[in-house]
Amino acid sequence: MTSHKPVVFIVDDETAVRDSLTMMIEQADIGVQSFESAQAFLSAYEPDFFGCIILDVQMPEMNGMQLQDELLQRNILLPVIFLTGHGDIPMSVRAIKAGAVDFLTKPVTREKLLACVRSAFVEAEKRVGEAAHKQNALACLAKLTQREQEVMSLAVQGRSNKEIAACLDISHRTVEIHKSNIMRKTGSINLLDLVRITRESDLGK
Repeated sequence: MTSHKPVVFIVDDETAVRDSLTMMIEQADIGVQSFESAQAFLSAYEPDFFGCIILDVQMPEMNGMQLQDELLQRNILLPVIFLTGHGDIPMSVRAIKAGAVDFLTKPVTREKLLACVRSAFVEAEKRVGEAAHKQNALACLAKLTQREQEVMSLAVQGRSNKEIAACLDISHRTVEIHKSNIMRKTGSINLLDLVRITRESDLGK
């Protein structure tokens, strides 16, 4: 997990809104950075940013929905809370389906906003943890030869050594050697452990 203190990144083109939200959040002893546009946020973004984004929908040039799409494209894991005075049901449904943690309408109470922020911080921690597991899993699987990957793919599908040997046209003993190498290289204790690693890498989905 990350050791960074979470920060709320406000992206809204209205100065008054940014100032009001900043005051609300700072009073709760939570770090805040604010940006007047989606482009300003993307320009300032660093890979170690941790926390969540409070995002307006209606903004010039790149709107909130477009920024959300861009975050997904760039694999930026920061959870998004939409806060808008111009939302509707279809828009909120699309935002949530795309991974937003909430869709709030202006004006919002301090209690409601802070509750959403704290939920988003929990989600951020979860996403960072899952990303770390995925990277570790990919690093393990990258050690495998192509043949070992083929054997592993069949093994995690529940195929027996005999079936794997027949499928790949290799001997039963060769399958055993490959599986032994796979377990050693991935650090897997058993087949269930290997299945977990492939799932965490997304290869098993």
